[in-house]
Amino acid sequence: MRITETRKLFTESCEYPTDAAAVTDAFGDVEIEAPTGDTTTVETVLARSNETTYRSADAVYTAMMSNVDETFIGRKYYDDRGDNQPHPNRSWQ
Repeated sequence: MRITETRKLFTESCEYPTDAAAVTDAFGDVEIEAPTGDTTTVETVLARSNETTYRSADAVYTAMMSNVDETFIGRKYYDDRGDNQPHPNRSWQ
């Protein structure tokens, strides 16, 4: 499952507020696929969160997005706003 699809899963399958253990029991084994093709589980990601209660599906989704590992990051160090790195052949004085 793509991580963006978890919001719908959390919205349609839980009543809120709910505790973190209930979310883990219900969805802990759901595999989330990173853009790299690697997978992890909802339980692994939410285990990194300090939340004990979720007030809404958006709160669970936010916790997921806030706690994924670097395999979910697109192009690391990419800046689409221009070349902000010094040119390797230029010396700045």
